[in-house]
Amino acid sequence: MAREVLRWNIGVVLGILVACCSTPAEAAEPMEPGKAFVKLTRGAINTITGWVELPKRIHETTVESGAAAGFTWGLLRGIGHGFIRTAAGLYEVVTFPFPAPPSYEPVIQPEYVFTDESVGTTRTHTYTK
Repeated sequence: MAREVLRWNIGVVLGILVACCSTPAEAAEPMEPGKAFVKLTRGAINTITGWVELPKRIHETTVESGAAAGFTWGLLRGIGHGFIRTAAGLYEVVTFPFPAPPSYEPVIQPEYVFTDESVGTTRTHTYTK
């Protein structure tokens, strides 16, 4: 009796998993090789350059709030942003053949660490006096 109930419960759980995880063929987006390669490249770049968030956030916080904040709060921000960028890069490398998110959109903004967040372009040298 207990075995039959256990077998029935396992069947129900497996049925629910199959129903939830299966996707109709019409709903799945086809792979687009050009966009998939861009996603792979973006993921590899973000994985490799994730550590650059550390000095970037220290510098930003120092400019905005002073040196003490830069070397404390900026350091913590850099560690957090660096971890997130590296993890997002690894995710994109592993999932590059699949259009997730839709249309191979980046999972993190800005797309690259060297992109200026205010204008969305690649940062050039900025000197302030």
